[in-house]
Amino acid sequence: MAVFTPVSLDDLTDWMPQFNLGKPLAIKGISSGIENTNFFLTTETGEYVLTIFEKLTFAQLPFYLHLMRHLAERGVLVPAPVANHAGEILHSLHGKPASIVTKLEGSSQLDPRPAHCAAVGAMLAKMHLAGRDFGIRQPNLRGLDWWRMTTPTVLPYLSESNQHLLRAELHAQEAFAASATYRELPNGPVHADLFRNNVMFDGERLTGFFDFYFAGCDTWIFDVAVTVNDWCIDLDTGALDAARVRALLDAYHAVRPFSAAEQEAWRPMLQAGALRFWLSRLYDFHLPREAEMLTPHDPTHFERILRQRIDNPVPELF
Repeated sequence: MAVFTPVSLDDLTDWMPQFNLGKPLAIKGISSGIENTNFFLTTETGEYVLTIFEKLTFAQLPFYLHLMRHLAERGVLVPAPVANHAGEILHSLHGKPASIVTKLEGSSQLDPRPAHCAAVGAMLAKMHLAGRDFGIRQPNLRGLDWWRMTTPTVLPYLSESNQHLLRAELHAQEAFAASATYRELPNGPVHADLFRNNVMFDGERLTGFFDFYFAGCDTWIFDVAVTVNDWCIDLDTGALDAARVRALLDAYHAVRPFSAAEQEAWRPMLQAGALRFWLSRLYDFHLPREAEMLTPHDPTHFERILRQRIDNPVPELF
C-alpha cells in the first residue's frame, strides 16, 4: 500500500490494452499500509485498484487472487480480480507481479460501533464457511514459523522487559500449538489482517473486505482474534470494549457456531493475534524499507494489547 514502485499514466499506455477496461484516465498512489504498492486507477469503464506486489512471488500469488474470486462467487463481499483477454488474473508490471481488482464502494469505519462490529463478525463467519471448499492450500506466511524467525532479529532493539515479554509469549505460543486443543481447532483460509482500514461501509451497511494479501490457511479462531483485537478495543489502552466484542462474537456465532476447543483457545489466540502484529511492526519500524509515502506503524500499540490480553480477563467466546 505504500508506493515502492512508481507507476505513471505513460507506463500504462502499452500495458492496459490487455484488459477490457478502456483507456486509463488517472492513477493515484495509496499511502496507507507498508507491504505492497497500491494505486487507485480510473479508466473509461470505472474505478479499480492496481496492486504491485513487492514481496509475494508469482508462485505464491495465485492463492490470494483465486481465493478472492472464489469468495466473490459465493456471495462474500470482496473485490473481484480483473482478468485480461487471455483470462489471466495475475499480471506483470515493471517486472513485478501485479493485479487489478474492482474498487469497493463506501469508506473505512475507523470509529466502529457495535452494529459495525456485528456486520464484520457475520461476514467473517460467512467468509470462513465459503472458503471450506477452496482447493489451494497455502499456510499463513506470518504464522508461528515466521514468529520464530523474526524474534531473534528484533530482540536487540528491545528493552529488557520487552525482550522477556517477547520470549515468554513465543514460548507460550509454541507450547499451545503443540497441544491437543490446537489440533482440534477448525481451520481453512483466513484473512489474517481484517483491521478497520481493510473493511468498507456505507453507513452501517458493510460493503466489503479487501487487502487479502496476508491471507493463508490457519485456524478460524485466530482470524477472529486478530479482528477483535482491532475492531473491539480502546485505541489508547488496547483494552477490550465489552459491547463491541459481544456484538462481533454473537454475530459470528449465529452464522458459524464456535466449538468447545475454540472456547479453550480463545485467550491464547487473542495473545497470538497481538504477538503477530507486535512482531511485524517491530520489524518494519526498526528495519524499514525505502518507499514513497511510507510511515511505519508504532509497535508499542500491539505491545500494549498483548500485555492487556495476558493480564486481564477476556469476554467469553459464546
